[in-house]
Amino acid sequence: MENQNCLISPVTRKRLEAQGYLGFTDAQLNDLKFGIRFAYYLCGLLVLTGLVFSSVEILLIAMVVAFLAMMPPYHPFDYLYNYGVRQFLRKQKLPPRSNQGRFACGIATIWLGGIILLLKNNLEVWAYIAGGILLCVAGLVSVLDICIPSMIYNFLFRRQARHFHSQEKI
Repeated sequence: MENQNCLISPVTRKRLEAQGYLGFTDAQLNDLKFGIRFAYYLCGLLVLTGLVFSSVEILLIAMVVAFLAMMPPYHPFDYLYNYGVRQFLRKQKLPPRSNQGRFACGIATIWLGGIILLLKNNLEVWAYIAGGILLCVAGLVSVLDICIPSMIYNFLFRRQARHFHSQEKI
């Protein structure tokens, strides 16, 4: 019975693997799940706060965090998790972020830049719509491990890799 607490569903495994977390056991992925989501929780909270207060400054901070998250090996909030939060939770250290995760942060950087431009140009309704969509995407990955940018990354780059390898055989 105790071993069942360490297992994740095949669906969750597939979703985490789509985010680039490959080669882990079910128990390891189960242990990493919250830590992987931690950065998304904090980023979503930062964006939500920026939108609630129509604060370009807070959204700019979120954009800088997303930009820095594109740089290997870790998301800025992974450091907070690895060197603080995980100690209290008695969890393992997070592995470096995958290409999929860095790609997702690149999309978030651009998206946040667009929201900031919309707010600066007094297009608040469009900024809130764009922000709401971004929060929905962040919510999906935070709650259900469904990462739309990772799916886009995998579609674009796995397809190119298959095409490249099939051209080599010709």
